Amino acid sequence: MATPIGSETPAKSAGESLALSRAGGDLLVLAHIYTATFVLGIGALFGVLQGFSRANMIVMPPWFDYYRMLTAHGVLMALVFTTFFITGLFTYAVYHSIPRDRSPRLGWIGYCVMLAGTAMAAVAILDGSASVLYTFYAPLKASPLFYFGATFLVVGTWFVAADLFLNVAWFKRMAPAERIPLPAFMATCTMIMWIIATLGVVAEMGLLIPWSLGWTSGIDVGLTRMFFWYFGHPLVYFWIMGAYTIWYAVVPTTYKGTVFSDGLTRLAFIMLLLLSTPVGLHHQYLDPGIGAGWKWLHTMITYGVVVPSFMTAFAIFASFEFAARNAGVRGFANIVRWLPWKNPVFAGPALGMILFIFGGFGGIVNNSYSMDVLVHNTMWIVGHFHITVGGPVALTFIGASYGLIPALSGRKLFAPKLALVQVYTWFVGMAIMSTAMHWAGLLGSPRRTSDVSYFGMHGAATWHNEMLWAALGGAIIAVSVVMFIVVATGTWLANQPAEEKPQFAFAPAAAGDDASSTPPVLDRLGRWGLLAIALALLAYAGPVAQQLQAHAYLAPGMRTW
Repeated sequence: MATPIGSETPAKSAGESLALSRAGGDLLVLAHIYTATFVLGIGALFGVLQGFSRANMIVMPPWFDYYRMLTAHGVLMALVFTTFFITGLFTYAVYHSIPRDRSPRLGWIGYCVMLAGTAMAAVAILDGSASVLYTFYAPLKASPLFYFGATFLVVGTWFVAADLFLNVAWFKRMAPAERIPLPAFMATCTMIMWIIATLGVVAEMGLLIPWSLGWTSGIDVGLTRMFFWYFGHPLVYFWIMGAYTIWYAVVPTTYKGTVFSDGLTRLAFIMLLLLSTPVGLHHQYLDPGIGAGWKWLHTMITYGVVVPSFMTAFAIFASFEFAARNAGVRGFANIVRWLPWKNPVFAGPALGMILFIFGGFGGIVNNSYSMDVLVHNTMWIVGHFHITVGGPVALTFIGASYGLIPALSGRKLFAPKLALVQVYTWFVGMAIMSTAMHWAGLLGSPRRTSDVSYFGMHGAATWHNEMLWAALGGAIIAVSVVMFIVVATGTWLANQPAEEKPQFAFAPAAAGDDASSTPPVLDRLGRWGLLAIALALLAYAGPVAQQLQAHAYLAPGMRTW
């Protein structure tokens, strides 16, 4: 093996050291992936119970009420599952694309802090002292344990980010003329965006924690909501950028393709870095105390985020076609049939892409002021949320796990046919559930309420059938989750060594896509990060100043459950 960049040790010694370093990193990534798997199972259980409850098929007992279950489902699925998987994926991307002798100690510290925070928040939710939903809106008041847990979860990701940044900085120091390897670039770009976005959580917790401890007389509801959505919408792009990393760099390996364009990929991620944060006010169209001009600005920037998504769609489909043509396949239908639909590592992300098309259209509706007013507090939003995070994100992560777990463990994938059935089952269940939720929302069915029957009122009967369909879709997804857990845990417990070590590789750039085709400015992540911070400050300085200048009506804590 060649000596790693910047190493002065003999080749054999360097190779052995690098192998040990990589093995330690792989164990860390496995811990992230299996934690995410466990959380997915628990969160899915709460999700299917919610579906049955809203369809009036079951009644939740007082000791585990609907809102406690809803908070657990939202926090575990939207925050914990996604965060553990993405940080594990990015650790793998950086460790495997930047070969060096390293210690994963900082990564392990981050993982342990994240795990401790998750445990703290889970205890508070399950004992009934934190039924505030994953949005943790004030004046609903949770136990301090919940707020500390959420803070530790975020701070743990900062340790992971620091580990990745240090590795990329080492690479640039050792090879200043070379581009950051594309997988490491995508991971680092996303984590820069994440650090900027999570500053909103820190600001909000700086208000919520003293309030929950009784150190302040009340809470400024408008200011805390603004801080939440400063973080809340970039959270969506954190998920999406994790999925995009797999779409761009992993999916092509399943059909012997390439990354369509190194430069286009970097540009798309830089655009997401710049535009993900200054968009949160489009979630607050009806909130008082925010000027219409600021809402308009955030709306326009939100439409701008559509551009890198369209760029991604073009690049992914172009990669499909180029690989098919190189294999002698012509024609749209023939190319679709040629793709490896029997490989779950491809089928999961590809089916997620299909769902994302519809999720993207729904997002445009939500960003339109006049239409958002009609659907914002209805089941339409729940359907949109699920077809976005539950479609392109969860299906992509699950499909990638079928390649990642064998590669990390050196074991055969347990029940590969079951894995294939699982991704298609998830797709069908999510399509049924989210469609029913969208339709129920158009009929007026509310969200965030335990009972949508309105005590048998005739008007509520118009969406009852849709709630039954949503429950059916949720049940199918729950069965799919069980299949995934069986395959993931079975791979580890069966302990069947693969004849050849499985690979979870990243696709190369297309032929001819050399260093000269990517402008060097696209590799200057530090500069782009500073520009992203500047844009976030410009987009929020005015609205925050308006909130601080207005009379603060401090609200006491409320508990409605």
